[in-house]
Amino acid sequence: MDILIDPTLAYLLIMGASLFVLLALLTTGTGIFEISALFCLILAGYAVTQLDINLWSLLLILLSVIPFLHAMRRPKRYAALAISLLGIIVGSAYLFQDQKGGPAVNPIVATLTSILYAALVWSAVQKTLQAHQAPPVHNLDILIGQIGEAKTQINQREGSVQVAGELWSARCTGETPIPIGYAVRVIGREGFVLEVEALSLPSQS
Repeated sequence: MDILIDPTLAYLLIMGASLFVLLALLTTGTGIFEISALFCLILAGYAVTQLDINLWSLLLILLSVIPFLHAMRRPKRYAALAISLLGIIVGSAYLFQDQKGGPAVNPIVATLTSILYAALVWSAVQKTLQAHQAPPVHNLDILIGQIGEAKTQINQREGSVQVAGELWSARCTGETPIPIGYAVRVIGREGFVLEVEALSLPSQS
């Protein structure tokens, strides 16, 4: 007994599988998107084997990724985004054909799904690019030149200093240790250890 597969449902499974795969690549380690992608891929794979797929529609969808990536890399390239979205909509609608050779996928569903798909992918990729391009949150170089306070005695090997509201390991560059409570200036760093100097050297006894 043959099981009839609705082409629109098969289309939604394919789009869902591709979306979850992309989200899994962008947000690795969560496990949720990976499991969802695997589930959708299994169902979509079965659906495709039960239906006739238009290779030219599949090729059109794949080619539509090129103008989408072009628009994503530069702001306000709406023409490329429109071309990409149109290609995805047309290719999706004709991905499966009915007995008369027309689109088997509901065109309204294909249009709404393509627009939502493009919006979700655009947002996810943009946020990922912004995260990769953002400067490190803990850039220790910005501490150089700031004033802090010695929280322990600081010598050439060890000590603690409070700078920018946080406690850091520190060492002094001079031979005279810096006592607790002295104001210090950060003049360098080596890894996570700050190199400091006293604003006024302790008096010699």
